[in-house]
Amino acid sequence: MNSVKKIVVLLIIMAALAPVVTAQSLKGMSFNGSTGLFNVPSGRIGWERSSDLGMDFGYHGIVNNGMANIPKINLSLFKWVELSAAMDIQNPNSRDDTWMDGLLGIKVQFPITASAIALGGNLQLIDSGKTGKNNVAGQLYMAITYPGTFFSMPAETTLMLGYTFREGGDHSSIDFGMGFDLILLPKIFQNYVHWITDFSNFSYSISSWGVNAAARGSLNTGFRIDLSMIPALNNFKFVIDIIAADILDSHRSFAFGIVFGVPLL
Repeated sequence: MNSVKKIVVLLIIMAALAPVVTAQSLKGMSFNGSTGLFNVPSGRIGWERSSDLGMDFGYHGIVNNGMANIPKINLSLFKWVELSAAMDIQNPNSRDDTWMDGLLGIKVQFPITASAIALGGNLQLIDSGKTGKNNVAGQLYMAITYPGTFFSMPAETTLMLGYTFREGGDHSSIDFGMGFDLILLPKIFQNYVHWITDFSNFSYSISSWGVNAAARGSLNTGFRIDLSMIPALNNFKFVIDIIAADILDSHRSFAFGIVFGVPLL
């Protein structure tokens, strides 16, 4: 628990050091398909101010003694509603079968300009590929994302508080997460490279692969590369993730991802 306390204290101190200013927002996908950091959903939706109808297609792979493949899709409506769906396909090396979990999400953003505040939820259909093994869970949350600076680099801080419900009412829990999206050395990298770190006491689902927050929480960090900064791609979203996942634990994982989005209206 000492490691968890130190991480939380460090994140809170960093948040306090971030005065409110305008910062660029890079709206990539979290592991479960919602717009957010790596494991923590943000207060933003995928196309909150730029399109009445926008669609994102994404994929994350999580490698740890086997692999999870998570294709996903995200739809932004009217600049304030987001719908997401993901399929978590897990292939353990030591087993012949494949585990498949369905993840469905919704997020509604409040019409506030200075910061981004959203209410969201997700439905988790666990082990849907196994006859008689289906489990159901859900999560409700509020996420707040606000801009700032850290050592003269534009940044965004996200705070999230929620509650996870499990089928039958057992092992339900209060959820907390926070994280940062920092534009790394913008004069050198020309706003292409974001350094993202998030910490949470929950995983992207109750049956996650390589991101197990049950013991000491999940700390994830890595780079999000914004290829939409290329002039020819300015009207689209094109994001690449390179992630060290759950690095507090001995069975830490490597993850990678890609998101491509298009405005439809």
